[in-house]
Amino acid sequence: MKVIVCGAGQVGSNIARYLASEGNEVTVVDQSPQLIQKIGETLDVQALVGFASHPDTLDQAGATDAEMIIAVTLSDEVNMIACQVAHSLFNVPTKIARVRAQSYLRPGFGKLFNRENIPIDVTISPEIEVARGIARRLQVPGAFDMIPLADGRVRVIGVLCDPSCPLLHTPLRQLTTLFPDLNIEVVAIVRNDRLIIPDTDDQMLAGDEVYFVAEASHVARAMAAFGHEEAEARRIVILGGGNIGSFLAEEIETHQPEVSVRIIEAELQRAEAVSQRLSRTVVLHGDALDPEILEEANVSEAETVVAVTNDDEANILASLLAKRHGCARAITLINRIGYSPLVATLGIDAVVNPRAITASTILQHVRRGRIRAAHSLRDGFAEIIEAEAMETASVLNTPLKDIKFPSGIIIGALVRDRQVIIPRPSTVIRPKDRVVLLAAAGHVKKVEKMFAVRYDYI
Repeated sequence: MKVIVCGAGQVGSNIARYLASEGNEVTVVDQSPQLIQKIGETLDVQALVGFASHPDTLDQAGATDAEMIIAVTLSDEVNMIACQVAHSLFNVPTKIARVRAQSYLRPGFGKLFNRENIPIDVTISPEIEVARGIARRLQVPGAFDMIPLADGRVRVIGVLCDPSCPLLHTPLRQLTTLFPDLNIEVVAIVRNDRLIIPDTDDQMLAGDEVYFVAEASHVARAMAAFGHEEAEARRIVILGGGNIGSFLAEEIETHQPEVSVRIIEAELQRAEAVSQRLSRTVVLHGDALDPEILEEANVSEAETVVAVTNDDEANILASLLAKRHGCARAITLINRIGYSPLVATLGIDAVVNPRAITASTILQHVRRGRIRAAHSLRDGFAEIIEAEAMETASVLNTPLKDIKFPSGIIIGALVRDRQVIIPRPSTVIRPKDRVVLLAAAGHVKKVEKMFAVRYDYI
């Protein structure tokens, strides 16, 4: 597939890396010579200096025969015009744009993005996606990640195995014996920054980050098996009243009316605007690093603090201060990749990476075959994929033990007629099954082919 990525920043370079690693023909456009030089030296892509919205730049980037344009520059307007030019002059079939200004995305202006006006097929708002990602984590206290799939019937949970985890040093094959009624499947272990696709003899060790697939109704029991029985937060303090913080508060007000929320915002004008926008949330004006403000927000009584200011260092320090004041759990937004390995040792419970969340959202619209959802794990170590098995899929009607899956692919669950099936060696995939699986980096193309629809079937 030939793809043009407009913008060589963190999100653009991440998307380009994913696509190039899978053999796609990728051209990256950015007006910064420094960013283009860096991406050209580190990735197997064409790198072009130029304005992404200019017709001659897109022409030079190969828009004439491109199948997709992904516009993720820092300017909403450049992203929108790039998609318009790609549509009007070059007839590019699929157009994805990052749009951050919320005025463009208000429900009343829904007609703005269509083929007759601004022809963008998918608009991505990073702030909204990050807020939703945090809201998902809040639903499963003790987990550092949670991905809902198959219309909410399946959850993929990321959990840290601390030294008190009851499942340490237990071969995975024994989990079924120990918990015969528990529908879970361990699909990945990250140990010392190395991805392990486990087999039945592997064991979990203290410090491992484990991803498991579970039926939604079994998540609480699964978390208890891992030693996490924390109650869902009923008092939350959000540090930072920007778009992410205010969207998160809106999500909680809408879907969790029993939860009380307080926001600490340093800028007075912004604090006043957020206060007017929200109905039940208490908004405090002050510095999240000020102990008196933390006390006024009653952070010692909160189960969770969520730090989402624009400053990584402030988020880390404020999270640690909140926990020192007695808050049970800290979820921290961090943009810089280099900080991520450090924060777990400091006592921060979950890290939110906006770049990874935005990239995952875009990937869902890039994947081919009958791929319904795709989520990147650990900055590209692997992807969690939900695929639909069609009549011509190559994996049908054969017991899983007889299918020679590549070593980097593991099946986590099937959903058939609303029933969740945790796979066993004798399990058979049937037409129209939803298949939840993990694919290590470099194996996603194989998944797309496994679930592709043949032209002769169409």
